[in-house]
Amino acid sequence: MQTATISFDPFNNLSDEACQERIRVARAKLGKKAVILGHHYQRADVYQHADLTGDSLKLSKLAAQTDSEYVIFCGVHFMAEVADIMTAPHQIAILPDLAAGCSMADMANLAKVERCWRELNEVLNAEEEVTPVTYINSAADLKAFCGEHGGIVCTSSNAGTIAKWAFERRPKVLFFPDQHLGRWTGHQLGFAMDEMVVWDPDLELGGLTPAQIKHARILLWKGHCSVHQMFQKSQIDAFRAKYPEGKVIAHPECNFEVCAAADYVGSTEHIVKTIKEAPEGTRWLVGTELNLVDRLAKEVLPQNKIVQFMATTICMCSTMQRIDPQHLAWTLENLVDGKIVNQIKVPEHEAKLAKLALERMLAIS
Repeated sequence: MQTATISFDPFNNLSDEACQERIRVARAKLGKKAVILGHHYQRADVYQHADLTGDSLKLSKLAAQTDSEYVIFCGVHFMAEVADIMTAPHQIAILPDLAAGCSMADMANLAKVERCWRELNEVLNAEEEVTPVTYINSAADLKAFCGEHGGIVCTSSNAGTIAKWAFERRPKVLFFPDQHLGRWTGHQLGFAMDEMVVWDPDLELGGLTPAQIKHARILLWKGHCSVHQMFQKSQIDAFRAKYPEGKVIAHPECNFEVCAAADYVGSTEHIVKTIKEAPEGTRWLVGTELNLVDRLAKEVLPQNKIVQFMATTICMCSTMQRIDPQHLAWTLENLVDGKIVNQIKVPEHEAKLAKLALERMLAIS
């Protein structure tokens, strides 16, 4: 490959319409050499170009199955890392804009998790009593940490199954970085609220007493999704007052009160499937990212289904939005020109341990 790449500057000033045509032309030239993966939260003008779409679990499996030379991930950084880990050594994972991160994933880092582990060992034997479980919305080095310490990765689709696996091995779980998914999962397994305590990584012993740590079954990392925290139970109450026959479905990254008030709780894939399979003429209030909700609303409108966004203010995944037509066109035209931009490469020692944790997940999902 050549080292000099096409500059992004000329693309930055292109209209979305001009980019669409250039994307189609470059995509056709690349053919089967490239595959584009698109997450459900991706903006519509990029999502339309995806060869394969889905939630994190589905895309993890698809990444492992593709044989294309270039795997272009229209999502966020941790997703492209998973693609790099799960694909063959000769395949190249690419993120069109390196600024597409995840604020939730940033709430847990390796230094803080390792310190947490050391502090847990001051109170109990962590290696024997605690299974580390990281949500897939996390950096590769945290997945590697779980691989090294007998832990595992989960997604919002399989968190319950993964938690059962974890509790079969050790009596406690350290769940990071999203406290809400962990709490809802524990609730579904029958744990009491005082058995699920929040670990604040900025406080000594997570802000907990040794007695609380010993009593807890799930240690919930103090992290959250900036989009899903916008949804509130009051929005559900207002919807039910106006449409008593309506149904409410929420993502488990929402807070506990929202999940408890919803008729259905599940991953993005579950939300899409549930509404598409619902009877004609039904009305839905949906608590997840705006791009998905808007797309779904248009798809089911011919069946006279009404899909409403739960929040009263616009809230979308701002980092996912960074993958725009300009960056996708720039990425593809560089590949056509024999140049690779924004390759995501996980260090080999991290990738090996992270893959172990991911493969544990895939084996039981």
